[in-house]
Amino acid sequence: MSRALLRSVLELRTPITRLPPPFLLPIRTATPSIAARFIHQTAQIIEPVSQHSDIAVPAAPSSSSTSSSSIPSSASTQSSTSTTSTTTTTTGSLDESVKTLLPLLAAQPGGHYVTIHIHGRPYLVTAGDSIRLPFRMPGVAPGDVLRLNRASVLGSRDYTLKGAPYVDERLYECRAVVLGTEAEPMRIMIKKKQRNRRKKHVRSKHKYTILRISEVKVCSDAEIEG
Repeated sequence: MSRALLRSVLELRTPITRLPPPFLLPIRTATPSIAARFIHQTAQIIEPVSQHSDIAVPAAPSSSSTSSSSIPSSASTQSSTSTTSTTTTTTGSLDESVKTLLPLLAAQPGGHYVTIHIHGRPYLVTAGDSIRLPFRMPGVAPGDVLRLNRASVLGSRDYTLKGAPYVDERLYECRAVVLGTEAEPMRIMIKKKQRNRRKKHVRSKHKYTILRISEVKVCSDAEIEG
């Protein structure tokens, strides 16, 4: 028997004590060890930061520290912005440019016009115009006087005041008188489906509210302050 054959027989008889290489091991057995190693390394990195949180950050901060430091600044900016808007709303002070040009707008001859909004619909009107609303306004009767306090544009021949989105209601007065309601003639719509002898008659008769603009006036400084 040759020496090489004898060596191979002896290797077959002896039990295998060596483990296969790591890339041949199953994934389930390799994953926990890798995860535990990563968790252990992360814990070693985070632990000194939590113990020494009062120490100043070095010159080259990490991305996590940069994001955490930017959060308080944005929060403080939002709080200051909300405070400013609330103060402006509560005080209700007018801009200096509006105070300066408002007397010029009020002194314009030939009357003024205003773009009022009623239920989201804009109407460009002046004194003496009539409006036919495409709906029946509830809670009004003929002869009632309404003050329309939502306008986006107030102007004359030479000057125009635009709101953002609406003009301050203290700057003008727009009043309308309810003339009454109108109804259109009865409309009958026939609805029929294919291959079906039955017909359905749908009747509709819409009602509208008529308004007449009685006054469009630009207020003076004394009226605004009062």
